[in-house]
Amino acid sequence: MIDLKITKDDAGKRLDVFLQEKLSDFTRSHIKNMIEEKLVFVNGKNCKAGEKLKENYIVSYDVKEPELISNEPEDIDFEIVYEDSDLLVINKPQGLVVHPCTSKKSGTLVNGLLYKIKDLSGINGKLRPGIVHRLDKDTSGLMLVAKNDFSHVSLAEQIKEKTCKRCYLALLEGNLSENEGKIQTFLNRNPKDRKKMAVCESGKEAITFYKVLQRYERNCLVEFSLKTGRTHQIRVHSSYLGHSVVGDEVYGKKDKNLNGQLLHSYKIEFYHPRTKKLLKFEIDLPKYFSEYLKKLKVIEC
Repeated sequence: MIDLKITKDDAGKRLDVFLQEKLSDFTRSHIKNMIEEKLVFVNGKNCKAGEKLKENYIVSYDVKEPELISNEPEDIDFEIVYEDSDLLVINKPQGLVVHPCTSKKSGTLVNGLLYKIKDLSGINGKLRPGIVHRLDKDTSGLMLVAKNDFSHVSLAEQIKEKTCKRCYLALLEGNLSENEGKIQTFLNRNPKDRKKMAVCESGKEAITFYKVLQRYERNCLVEFSLKTGRTHQIRVHSSYLGHSVVGDEVYGKKDKNLNGQLLHSYKIEFYHPRTKKLLKFEIDLPKYFSEYLKKLKVIEC
């Protein structure tokens, strides 16, 4: 049984909406089934899906995993950048979903990890072993994977406390007016499309820092760093500024020459859970990204 305390930010939400946000890989119908099958409790009592939550309420639930989702080992292609007895740093390719969900039941990074790695942490359950944080399907780059619960707790805490630093590179449509800056908004699920995020006053605070590294005739290459780690944060904030990530068909427009957005997690630093040593990793842009840049006309910053 998992317990969640309702915060001020979540007060007033429907029970099913709250759970959908917390279990974002489950469909609303699956959440509804969990409630109807009495696997969800509010302050120890079963409630209807429309129950309005108040601050300090305790929502408890047993996770009913969606059926027909595979956690079987599969030979999936991805690069292991670093490995020791406690953790992995991997380079996730564009197009690879991190873990099984209702829309992608196999062929994920988790399936590949189970094929290559004997031991993985179990904190996030059998469908997400070792997964400390995620990258979107079409976002490439560095990710942390925990081999045991000790490492998982430490890495997750570093992400929460911002001592784990992650930097991204993105090519944006058009040119930002400033060379560097800070984007501070509130993000929540888009009320018209629950699969998307949106800037709205009812959401959670989201803070992104950016720095323009290179300007092109119709684009700019930008380094992003996150103070918060909300779903789709960089993509939504870029679109909010009027300069969506190139190739992002969800928050911008599709590029026929690309298979997804040009967004790459290129740098990560954190303290090793056991040795406390500061580890830093940086990788190059994937070939499709760098080749795209070569075709653009450079202008002065």
